[in-house]
Amino acid sequence: MPYNRRRVIIVGSLFALVLAGGFLWARFAPAIRPVLFPAPSDITQQIPPASNEPLPPGENQTNFPLKLPDGFSISILAKDLAGARVMRLDDFDNLWLSRTTAGAVTLLEIDRDTGLVRNQGDVFRNLNKPHGLAFAPDNQNLLYIAEEHRIWRVTTYSEDVGQEIARLPTGGGHYTRTIGFAPNGELFASVGSSCNVCREEDERRATILAVDDRPSGSTRVWAEGLRNTVFFTWDDAGRMWGTDMGRDWLGDDLPPDEINIIREGGDYGWPICYGKNVHDTEFDKNTYIRNPCEEPSTIPSHVNLPAHSAPLGLAFIPADAGWPADYVGDLLVALHGSWNRSEPDGYKIVRMKLNGAGEPEGIENFITGWLTTDGAALGRPVDLVFRPNGDLLISDDKAGVIYRVQPPRQ
Repeated sequence: MPYNRRRVIIVGSLFALVLAGGFLWARFAPAIRPVLFPAPSDITQQIPPASNEPLPPGENQTNFPLKLPDGFSISILAKDLAGARVMRLDDFDNLWLSRTTAGAVTLLEIDRDTGLVRNQGDVFRNLNKPHGLAFAPDNQNLLYIAEEHRIWRVTTYSEDVGQEIARLPTGGGHYTRTIGFAPNGELFASVGSSCNVCREEDERRATILAVDDRPSGSTRVWAEGLRNTVFFTWDDAGRMWGTDMGRDWLGDDLPPDEINIIREGGDYGWPICYGKNVHDTEFDKNTYIRNPCEEPSTIPSHVNLPAHSAPLGLAFIPADAGWPADYVGDLLVALHGSWNRSEPDGYKIVRMKLNGAGEPEGIENFITGWLTTDGAALGRPVDLVFRPNGDLLISDDKAGVIYRVQPPRQ
């Protein structure tokens, strides 16, 4: 090819890339800004530190950036925790926290008399994107930690150096690995997809794995078709509930993010189906004799959430938490916040009202205000954990804090 022609092609290609980049930035800048840009102000200067003194009536409604239902209060339990993600409480009511981007697992020692943090520090450092944490159900001193490539366990408050339990798939894409013990004691791990939308070469990607917690390294696919189920938990009936993030680049409103009730052997549709068993014909161009997106082949979402709202932590409100009676049994979900849409969405905690059979009857905002009126983000909620005394703890990986939410005082 002549030199001048080759140069024209190269220059033209670069120009096209610049134009495409400019178009994408113009379209998605409002949603990208709260994700990538620093917070416009320090939320720890706007919300008071946790204390034993009650907040003045209505203060959390009027003067704070975060808005809660009447009677609820919010405060900062801990700060200076960059990348705060998964939280787990041990038998001493101390809080263990994964800080994925910092490569650390941090211990927050909580005074049992005051409920306040008296000391915090990293216990494990230089880890490979640590995320999932879980205590063995029969030994609350045995902590399981999931890094991107493995699960290992260690005896806390000891000189134990730890023991690897299982290897996990790597290779790009979603790198958070979340773990949890089911009510029957079985260990599970979520492994997100390696891509936005594709057919995986490794069958363990975009799944929930069952893990043999003996040092055998044995894992098996327990449920599949789950693009990125970053968090999961169990209800009182023993059903696994998981939040799942849909693919990008189908517009502002598609596909929905999801909450699924996940069961063994289930296929939840990704990459060719989403939501209530809708066929993703943008990706899957194959022709079928029968619809590939229908039960029993694939399982529809239990609840659809707004596209790109990025659901993460979820927690059922316990009966003994001291919360108002009409909240008991409902599901709280953290919406981390969007980037792949023209206007940002999420950046809040929502309450899903459930009936006596555990079926959804509506969703309403519980905490809002992380997304400011000018489109910036003060923080991004991640995980939700209830303390034995009924306090709700919320991790925030953008602000690097742990919030404490308290119900109305009786």
